[in-house]
Amino acid sequence: MKYSFMSFSCPELTLDEMLAMAKEFGYDGIEPRISSNHQHGVEFDTNQHQRKEIKQKALDIGIAIGCVATSCRYADPKISQDMVNDTEKAVDLAADIGSSRIRVFGGKIGDGLDRTDAVELVAESLLSIADYASKRGVSICVETHDDWCNPIDVAAVMEKTDHSAIAVNWDIMHPVRRGYATIEESFESLKPWIQHLHIHDGSAQKSLLPIGEGDIDHKSAIERLSTIAFDGYLSGEWISWDDPYRNYLPRELQTLKRYQSEL
Repeated sequence: MKYSFMSFSCPELTLDEMLAMAKEFGYDGIEPRISSNHQHGVEFDTNQHQRKEIKQKALDIGIAIGCVATSCRYADPKISQDMVNDTEKAVDLAADIGSSRIRVFGGKIGDGLDRTDAVELVAESLLSIADYASKRGVSICVETHDDWCNPIDVAAVMEKTDHSAIAVNWDIMHPVRRGYATIEESFESLKPWIQHLHIHDGSAQKSLLPIGEGDIDHKSAIERLSTIAFDGYLSGEWISWDDPYRNYLPRELQTLKRYQSEL
């Protein structure tokens, strides 16, 4: 397994600082979140010279840019075309800095659309950019998030698109906390398309807890991923946690690696 963390854990850090911290703690990669005022400098308007520098810095230190996390979403027809345009920009950004994945959302379903219409719209939006993404060597990974926390709904989009460049970012917490599916059920629904994960633990009482102290069975997720040809990242998404990141980033990784060693 390969492990990374999102820039939400340390939004004030520069790219150099993020890469150095990932190296120090033993992570394999990082995941910059764009369009969120983080200080890593990976953004749509990052110029070509800067993109080459970003790619080289990651290569030099031996830490991958495992995924570029975007805000792109497609289930509202009022903005879906704008989001497709942004997705193309995100694909270019990821390819230019040496990343092979971007994270996107299904998004809030637009007014007047039922679930069937929304699945069609999201699938059509993704397919309109899929060939371009494939040519650039980038997978577009739809997260189990917002109106798409139910893995069955994300699987319906995957079946409609049926394209090698369209994949799943399995956030293992959201389906469980929303009561749609267990870890095991989520995996069975999504396993043909899983290329990236977001991981974090929590409970009904507390949104973020150390892995192993909440309701989310990370060991089960790792066990199931080991049964498929998964070569993506388990990426920690820890947002505004009151625990300092220099405490929890190494601790969470140690727990995950212990789970992996016990399989």
